[in-house]
Amino acid sequence: MSKFHWDDHIEERADLLGGKPVFKGTRIPVELILTELGNGLDQNELLANYPSLKRDHIRAAMLFAAAMLKMEA
Repeated sequence: MSKFHWDDHIEERADLLGGKPVFKGTRIPVELILTELGNGLDQNELLANYPSLKRDHIRAAMLFAAAMLKMEA
């Protein structure tokens, strides 16, 4: 099994939402999905609310957040 890489699913582009991290191929900000998870939405609710969102996007969001915290340490 190959290692999962969050950066295969998340990008930051100056021309898209002011450079905020979004899921590749979407305009969905990573911050939005992390906030929704924190507010108690489960993966199935997120997938229903955001049809272009994939399970791998949710997984990537969590790993992205962990990587950002690790960089701050």
